[in-house]
Amino acid sequence: MPTDLPPRSTIYNYLDRWQADGTLRKIHDTLYVRCREQVDRAASPSAGIIDSQSVKSVEKGGKRIDPSGFDAGKRVKGKKRHILVDTLGLLMHALVHPANVQDRDGGILLIDALAERFPLLKKLFADGAYQGPVFRQRLAKVRPELEPEIIKRSDATPGFVVLPKRWIVERTIAWLNRCRRLAKDIENRIRTATAFVQLASIRLMIRKLCNPS
Repeated sequence: MPTDLPPRSTIYNYLDRWQADGTLRKIHDTLYVRCREQVDRAASPSAGIIDSQSVKSVEKGGKRIDPSGFDAGKRVKGKKRHILVDTLGLLMHALVHPANVQDRDGGILLIDALAERFPLLKKLFADGAYQGPVFRQRLAKVRPELEPEIIKRSDATPGFVVLPKRWIVERTIAWLNRCRRLAKDIENRIRTATAFVQLASIRLMIRKLCNPS
């Protein structure tokens, strides 16, 4: 820790407390509304884009370590970050879980965790991992007003292609990855990993508000 900060245990206690009592989320949501107001947008977006990122775990030690998982599709052992962003690329909500949880299952957990937030949200853009009747049926139970739209890459198109809407959430993932703490899964606890995703998003929004151009 830098010498001008309190002891490491004190810093962690504040981080753990603010994550548990919702302080971090309140800070995040307040900044989120101000960032949208800065560009003349309503506080609650009408459309969101969902995606996930599997992150490789490093070797860990400690008495309490939340389990990780293996993402067979991406061949990554670690955690998976599920994020929901608006069409500006601002983080609306994030959820961290073991990497072996399927995208369609983690996506429902993420949407369900929104509770009553973002009441104007009507459209959900996603990739092919969320297609199929199972996801649609479970989404209808959790948030019946939310209509999913699957954006898939054309197999007939060679090379890299920028896909509508999906590039926005992929850009946000790239923004978050600039934070060294998020480069790999180094946290023992899932709630701590979630807190650092929130902190990275808070940092991004503060920079946007301080540099509106």
